[in-house]
Amino acid sequence: MINIISFIKRRLLDMYQTLLLAKKTSKDDYTTHMRFILLGMGVVGAMGFTIKLIGEFLTSK
Repeated sequence: MINIISFIKRRLLDMYQTLLLAKKTSKDDYTTHMRFILLGMGVVGAMGFTIKLIGEFLTSK
């Protein structure tokens, strides 16, 4: 039981120290990452839509 408590304390301390070292990203970095994420989602969505559309045309005959 004491082993588990010491493990949890150690993990929480590690997490706290990691948060102290982390720095906030700039607004420019954030918007750049957001654009890449949205672009990727759009590309994957367009590919899925195209595959679904082709499948519908092939099976509708």
